[in-house]
Amino acid sequence: MKLLLLLLPFLAGVLTQGCPKDCTCNTPKQIFCIYRKAALVPQGVPDDTVSLYLFENKITSLSAEDFAGLSKLELLDLSQNAISHLPSQVFRPLESLRNLDLSSNHIEKITNESFSGLRWLERLYLHSNRISTIHPAAFDDLDHLLELKLQKNSLHVLPALHVPKLLLLDISFNQIPSLSARDLHTANLETLKLAGLGLSSLDGEVFENLGNLHELDLSDNQLTDFPIALKALRGLTKLSLAGNSQVAQLRNEDFHNLANLQELDVSNLNLQGLPEGFLKLFPRLQTLTAAENPFNCICPLAWFPPWVCSSQVQLLRTEETRCHFPPLNAGKILERLEHHDFGCPTTTTVMTTRVSTSTSMPGSTTGISLTLAPSQPSTQPPPAKEESTPAPVSPVPNSKTSPKVVHSCPPNICLNGGTCQLDNLGKLECVCSKGFWGQSCENAEGTPKAISTATIEMESAINARQVTSTSIAVDLHRYIQARRHLKGIRLTYRNLSGPDKRPMHLNLPPSYPEYTVRGLRPNSTYYICTSPMGEPEQQDSCCVEAQTSSQEQHSPVTQSYDGHLTTMVVPSVAAVLLVVVAAAVGVYYLRRRRAKGHPDLGAAPCPLELEGVKACLENRTLPPKGPEITQPQNMLECEVPLMHRHCAGNNNVPANMKKSYF
Repeated sequence: MKLLLLLLPFLAGVLTQGCPKDCTCNTPKQIFCIYRKAALVPQGVPDDTVSLYLFENKITSLSAEDFAGLSKLELLDLSQNAISHLPSQVFRPLESLRNLDLSSNHIEKITNESFSGLRWLERLYLHSNRISTIHPAAFDDLDHLLELKLQKNSLHVLPALHVPKLLLLDISFNQIPSLSARDLHTANLETLKLAGLGLSSLDGEVFENLGNLHELDLSDNQLTDFPIALKALRGLTKLSLAGNSQVAQLRNEDFHNLANLQELDVSNLNLQGLPEGFLKLFPRLQTLTAAENPFNCICPLAWFPPWVCSSQVQLLRTEETRCHFPPLNAGKILERLEHHDFGCPTTTTVMTTRVSTSTSMPGSTTGISLTLAPSQPSTQPPPAKEESTPAPVSPVPNSKTSPKVVHSCPPNICLNGGTCQLDNLGKLECVCSKGFWGQSCENAEGTPKAISTATIEMESAINARQVTSTSIAVDLHRYIQARRHLKGIRLTYRNLSGPDKRPMHLNLPPSYPEYTVRGLRPNSTYYICTSPMGEPEQQDSCCVEAQTSSQEQHSPVTQSYDGHLTTMVVPSVAAVLLVVVAAAVGVYYLRRRRAKGHPDLGAAPCPLELEGVKACLENRTLPPKGPEITQPQNMLECEVPLMHRHCAGNNNVPANMKKSYF
């Protein structure tokens, strides 16, 4: 036993031998030198190291001597440093390297010898740098390269890529306004990301060499219509056109060759509708995103909600897929509309008998003509009519010819089968069918004239009501009572009516049974959700919609003078005297308490005490109001970074970046 105790220091020295300073060597072949403040690569890295993580240091320069002897190294992570220059053949000693991550540095130029010697390299990540120039032969020696990431740089031209085995190419968010087929000699490419390049059009033959392409991202460009070049991509399974806000129409014929699509994103375009039968072109479709479009929810779009319910396709971002027109449907969730909400016209006929005065021939029958029977415009519910009451018939210019229906205004403006016409003054009006009334025939018989939208009560665990035109109070009593072990509440709200629909998050303690969200936009619809703090938002969440009015309602204030000034002055004087007496008593009371050994009473009284509310907190600060609320220390909810400082590195990517493919 004594011998073992004597050998322990020696054994510890052997185990730590070969591990560089300020590094962690959890396994013999993996070394993590992260969060260091040194400007140079650590020295003394063992020759048998396979993975070396050097991300989030302050490394500013590299040299070939830094990697001498590391011929077995397969993964090198130098991301999130301050490297601005790559010397020629700096990585030549790394003849076995397969993964190289140089993202989030300050690199400005790639030469033809920047990656010399890396013939087995498979993944090269250069995104989030300042690269503006790449030599045309920079990647020619990388015969086994599978993934190349160049997004978020300053490229204006893409060099011709002759990388035969490349599977993923990401050049998003550069300034490359045009692409041609000669730029992409990558026959095996499966994923191509071209988001945010400023493309206004695509060369019709740009994808002719990409017969194996499965995923294409063209989001956030300036395309004005569907690119003809996509018709050549018959094997495409994932397509994103999101953010091309100038695209106003999608046609069925444009998508005939894309029958293998499984994921389609047409969000944030300028679509007013989708052509009927459009989604039947994609028998393998699994997900569809059509949010943030100004949909015109009238009869031609009535097929969409039933299709969503009956198909196996998942509609993503449902809460953001809403109607823009007509006013009756504005702001409503498209998927939840019923067929009658689209105002599809119904066939309404009135039979009038035309009896001939001449002698009838044998076998002749009474002539019957069918004419539309518009009624007078109505703003109140129409009174009940007897079945025998004849319907008014539009005058016909020529009684000898059959009556014709003349469409004098756009169709589908009137709902519930109503017809649109011009009145005597030349203004548009809706002629409602029997049982409906209102300016657009939106109300049925028995419907109240006005429905208050300032206060919204829902049969759920939370309620929301408008307080002012810019604030909404959320009642959390039932939500808190139903959850005894609630540590905190995550309150999320977002504006469904404005251009900025990003969610806002607040963390509340469970001691707030009612919380007022302030600083909102007037005349807007808000979607408010609550969920337990520390759990996913989708788990045990309750949501409610609330609206703010366009302006606040103030009751008129009137004053009346009946000539008796005393009735006005005496109460005012009495109130002033009462305040003075109360102040004197308070001062006297404080002096007596201070004289008895209460020096802390010399501090200024708490404002809440002056208002007759419970005493303030111990540090004499007011409880926070509105969105400026702070949480108790034992309830703080932290965002967990992808890389923990107390454990070995995994992906070396901060929370605002995508995960690495390592």
